[in-house]
Amino acid sequence: MGKNITVLGAGAWGTAFGQVLADAGNTVTMWAKEQQIVEGIRDHHHNAVRLPSVEKLPDNMTATGDRAEAVKNADIVVVAIAAQFARVALVEFKGLIPDHAIVVSLMKGIERGTNKRMDEVVRESLDLPADRFAAISGPNLSKEIADRHPAATVVACTNLDNATKVAEACTISYFKPFVTTDVIGLEMCGSLKNVTALAVGMARGAGYGENTAAMIETR
Repeated sequence: MGKNITVLGAGAWGTAFGQVLADAGNTVTMWAKEQQIVEGIRDHHHNAVRLPSVEKLPDNMTATGDRAEAVKNADIVVVAIAAQFARVALVEFKGLIPDHAIVVSLMKGIERGTNKRMDEVVRESLDLPADRFAAISGPNLSKEIADRHPAATVVACTNLDNATKVAEACTISYFKPFVTTDVIGLEMCGSLKNVTALAVGMARGAGYGENTAAMIETR
């Protein structure tokens, strides 16, 4: 049985994940501030600004720029906003999201100034209990998923039943979610892999090879 799912943020990853959710049989509403993006998805099923590689998004995807309209019937609300803008953006949705809805973060990063994880930022901004928050993280390049290449991810929630609900909503032939209760581990891996990648890139730039890269990754 398909769910009503809202994706806040129609960037490349948000739009690609919206397509996954739509392919899995859900009714998907994208929310974006940019009128051009809203009209493109709503009227032409195309996000020319952020995901031009997909010629036609599924028919069961639409878009709105109205916050209340976007989330009013949502069973699941997916947050796909740039990490450093998440708190400011989410405060505007406080009180609008239905009491039963699970809020899912696609964001990777640590908030500057507070050093807080995205689960902390989302829960504080929306005054959300831990069991209604889930994070999704994995080796998920948006263009490859948008092209429907096989990929896997991990859904983390302290309430395993809710993690499973989210996983079921985004399970489709080319996209396989696994579940865990380790929200903090998932969040930290999603953030720290970027730091590791930069360090490995610096070693490569210095002319070093696989041994050095493996040393950095292992440490």
